Amino acid sequence: MHNHISDLAVNSVDASEQTLSDLDDGSLEVAVRSLRSPTNRGRRDNQDNYLVVDGQGCARFLRNEQEMRSQLPDWPPGHRRLAVLDGMGGHSHGREAAERTIEGLLELPATADLDQLSSALDALHGRLYREFQAAGLETGCTLIVLEIPVIGSALLFHVGDSRVYAVDEQQVQCLTVDHVPATHLALLGLVDSAQWLQQVHSRPNSQISQAFVLGSTLGIPSLYVESIAAELFVLHDGNLPLFLRGLSDRRPLTLESGWVYLLASDGLWHLSNPQAFIRRWPALLAWPHRSLEELLDALLADLADSIRQQQSQPDDNCTVILLRKTGPAGPSPN
Repeated sequence: MHNHISDLAVNSVDASEQTLSDLDDGSLEVAVRSLRSPTNRGRRDNQDNYLVVDGQGCARFLRNEQEMRSQLPDWPPGHRRLAVLDGMGGHSHGREAAERTIEGLLELPATADLDQLSSALDALHGRLYREFQAAGLETGCTLIVLEIPVIGSALLFHVGDSRVYAVDEQQVQCLTVDHVPATHLALLGLVDSAQWLQQVHSRPNSQISQAFVLGSTLGIPSLYVESIAAELFVLHDGNLPLFLRGLSDRRPLTLESGWVYLLASDGLWHLSNPQAFIRRWPALLAWPHRSLEELLDALLADLADSIRQQQSQPDDNCTVILLRKTGPAGPSPN
């Protein structure tokens, strides 16, 4: 693999300890952390990654598990880009897939147009798919991108089983649909809402049906999958079951003031009883006068305690971005 990101790196810190707070203009606060193991007793390497581009075009991401910084040229003032990635595959290949995807995101011009963003990321997926196939590597990564222009809604692009949540003092809303076998069954009409929720949100799941770089099995019109399609399969209101309508993979997303938005890899809820942990998020995160750094500390401390209390599920890589728009509290996110 070519190593393009190293040419961009100007600084590095230990990603396992770093928390980033970004308060460019006082209207949008961001904090991020990526951990190899929340309890320091799990995974020996970190195949997760993230990208945070602030309103001045300063980008932060991981390379070889160290945080790097790069100044992007000609970045529109006030425009933001956030991304969470979870590499899959043996050895270091998942990390390589995530890092190569980050390289592509660094080269992607800022945009306020959803079709333009989708086309650019589809093209990046296709290029990396061919590159990794030529190298004999079947690997990929989850990808959540949140493009945040100065004016208008944020733009969401989602592949895999990393998630976006919205949290206020009373509720937690999941804003994405996992690309997992249960969702494939839902597309075929073989599971209902209760069954899907049980399989996807109430127990840990290590299988994935679609990944950036790798391709998809979601669009296969049967239970039996013989090959992985090169193209990504996009979930939208035209193919989602009624109980998942409104959760398209690629859509505008209004960021309401006062809510905390959480972008994370599945290491954050890879627990024997994930909902018990997720139900505590309003109590952990809905504190408007505390910094997101403090709230992220509390969230990850609670996660580590939850992992220690269970016996069956080992802890995984965990990457979390918290985002909060300041100002008067708004209605429920859409």
